Amino acid sequence: MRKARNFFFFLLSILWLPACGQKTFDEKMESLYRNTVPVIQADKLKDKLTKEGVYLLDTRAPEEFGVSHIAGAHLIDFDNFKISMVREIPKDAEVVVYCSVGYRSERIGEELLAAGYQHVSNLYGGIFNWKNQGNTIINKNNLPTDSVHTYNKNWSQWLYNGIKVYE
Repeated sequence: MRKARNFFFFLLSILWLPACGQKTFDEKMESLYRNTVPVIQADKLKDKLTKEGVYLLDTRAPEEFGVSHIAGAHLIDFDNFKISMVREIPKDAEVVVYCSVGYRSERIGEELLAAGYQHVSNLYGGIFNWKNQGNTIINKNNLPTDSVHTYNKNWSQWLYNGIKVYE
């Protein structure tokens, strides 16, 4: 009887272990975001990109952008960002920022809002969520790719649909 009880508790602990482990993607996003910039979901952005007048800004590093980015995006390097880099964008234009998961892009979004840009949103989950939902990305040669620069090995766990590149 004692062996059966011990086995039961062992089995219960094995089944419980995954619940104590890795956060879900949404929980991770919730822990990262300050909620200072409105978010836009990937499906809504996909619809908006068919219209003119949406400025899509990729706030990742140049090497990340070179591996892949969303078609039509303009590179705005997070580490070297200055508001003067976007002066050609009208302050009443619709601007969507993104990065790997939305953390860096939210910081850039805050700067844009502070500078008077009126319609700024942050792509929820960044390029990871965009690709996870099966959307197309392109490489530096403007060709479709499945490769996504995941920043580093740790962050690569949040990309479920694509080839992870981090070195």
